[in-house]
Amino acid sequence: MTTATHSLRAVPLTGGPVEIRGALDLERTRAGLLPRRLPAWTRSQYPDVFMDETAALPSGVRLAFRTAARVVELELLTSVWQLAGTSEPLPAGVVDLVVDGRRAGSAPAPPGDVLHKPDLFAEPSRRETGAPGRVRFDGLPGAEKDVELWLPQQTRTELVGLWADAEVLPPRPTGRRRWIHHGSSISHCAAAESPTATWPALAAALAGAELLNLGLGGNAMLDPYVARTIRDLPADLISLKLGINIVNRDAFRLRSFGPAVHGFLDTVRDGHPDVPLLVVSPISCPVVETTPGPTAPDLSAAVPRVVAMGSPADVPGGALTLTVIRAELARIVAARAASGDRNLHYLDGRRLFGPGDVADLPDDLHPNAAGYRRMGRRFAALAFGPRGPFAERRRSGPDTVSPR
Repeated sequence: MTTATHSLRAVPLTGGPVEIRGALDLERTRAGLLPRRLPAWTRSQYPDVFMDETAALPSGVRLAFRTAARVVELELLTSVWQLAGTSEPLPAGVVDLVVDGRRAGSAPAPPGDVLHKPDLFAEPSRRETGAPGRVRFDGLPGAEKDVELWLPQQTRTELVGLWADAEVLPPRPTGRRRWIHHGSSISHCAAAESPTATWPALAAALAGAELLNLGLGGNAMLDPYVARTIRDLPADLISLKLGINIVNRDAFRLRSFGPAVHGFLDTVRDGHPDVPLLVVSPISCPVVETTPGPTAPDLSAAVPRVVAMGSPADVPGGALTLTVIRAELARIVAARAASGDRNLHYLDGRRLFGPGDVADLPDDLHPNAAGYRRMGRRFAALAFGPRGPFAERRRSGPDTVSPR
């Protein structure tokens, strides 16, 4: 028999025992608290509404606490997008329950507000107002345990309230190494089957690391405010997955891309001169391997796919393809390592998801859930394995992990 809802006790979300991990800002809203994955000071430097919205999508954000409760309820107000020309809003996703480090259940995130958008990058044209809803986990073991509630990675989620049928205490210190990862939508992982099934979350679980996921869909653009954020945070391990959004937006030419990468690395190194730092190049994406961006959706296809709008003839003039970007990132890492940065390393992204995996790119750009699971296992082995740059007792020295 489960405990009745009326016996649950309210738990303060701030100023109490609950840790909100993976968020760097908690914005107070009319409904409650909105976790954001970049500090408050960066908001004045966001270039557009899409960046602002992306920072509020809580990939890797979780509530952590210790309790003997058998029942836990979390009240949320979600906001999902509905793009022009589609008949349904995007799915709200699920909340994952993790008990003592193991996934112990999932529950659908409640429907809330619907934001109608002309396209991905535009301001919402209309809001359908919904109401907060509760996610309930019952039948938990009665012994004291560490609990994490992982928020849906693809959905803006305001925290309204938390309830439990026993005392809630601060979580035990994990003792895990702090890993900051920055990347694009392929690190944000909206298409993963649940928030603990994004590839960074899977890799962190396999390796026993404490993850801060700064995978910002469409926005891994070498932004200085992201570099300064990483610089100023405590970190034991840092990885930067760079390149695909640069091509998607045709944001740089070769002349400006290299200095921008150097500048980003310089800023991170200002705060973390000796931390193992892994630069990861793009995974396989056939449409832009040898054709420059920008990219755009092919709306005439039965299943929306991404197409490249540039011309290979522009590459000699400095237009960027994934082939060019991988070569430039490998060159930059090798040069900096040879100049004294002995804890800077390079991983060819095709080791995570290569030409043999592209059947799991349903839109020709983003992996599906199976692809993300594969990436998580491979990253754990390549980065955290005995010979990887994040190995516990790794000897300092330059490293390059190339395609095989």
